[in-house]
Amino acid sequence: MSVLYKLFPRDLVRKILAGKVSDGAFKEYLKLKVPGRRDEIINTAFIAVDFETTGLSPAKDNILSVGYTVIRDNRVVLKESGYLLVRQEHNLHSENVAIHQITDTEAEQGVELQQALDELLVKMSGKVLLAHHADIELGFLNAACLKYYGYHLPVRVVDTMLLEKNRLARRHAGFKSGQLRLFNIRKAYGLPRYKAHNALEDAVATAELFLAMLAKYCDDSKCRLNSFL
Repeated sequence: MSVLYKLFPRDLVRKILAGKVSDGAFKEYLKLKVPGRRDEIINTAFIAVDFETTGLSPAKDNILSVGYTVIRDNRVVLKESGYLLVRQEHNLHSENVAIHQITDTEAEQGVELQQALDELLVKMSGKVLLAHHADIELGFLNAACLKYYGYHLPVRVVDTMLLEKNRLARRHAGFKSGQLRLFNIRKAYGLPRYKAHNALEDAVATAELFLAMLAKYCDDSKCRLNSFL
């Protein structure tokens, strides 16, 4: 399936997949066109997404919680935010609980991963995925989609960590270990501190950071999505 994503335009891939998958959230997601690379940023809807997980490997670790918020007209739309705990089959390790503060009792009251994924895909429809260190979210998202729907997710992605890394590289400016972490980049852009390791708060923090980047570096009202993918 990865060959299909490389050989054909994204919209064609969506049409091909829509004809293969059964009815449901994944099929509905595929029906709605993804914003084009040449679309103006001001006219592009984004969804900032963050996962709290039991580790960094989609092959052996689990999604604990999902947080998301929406950006429209270059504004965070908090009323379209959401937070979902995901039910776990096994008890959580104490070292993980110390980081994300999700207890076994809370995890037992969560929803099944497919239900969380269905809700997220409905919210993602017609939007660009926004994440900080997006490889993590993409890895877990694609692993879940492959498990429940049989295919990876065709999606456009903006990664705030990669944007800052590329900006520093263009300036030939080195960076210290940890400098590209979300809260450190927020500090560099004059944004306030926040409580990390909560999926919803991290999603909102990422959305705010992206808007701060736009305000600083996108002075053209016709700024295009292509510049940030």
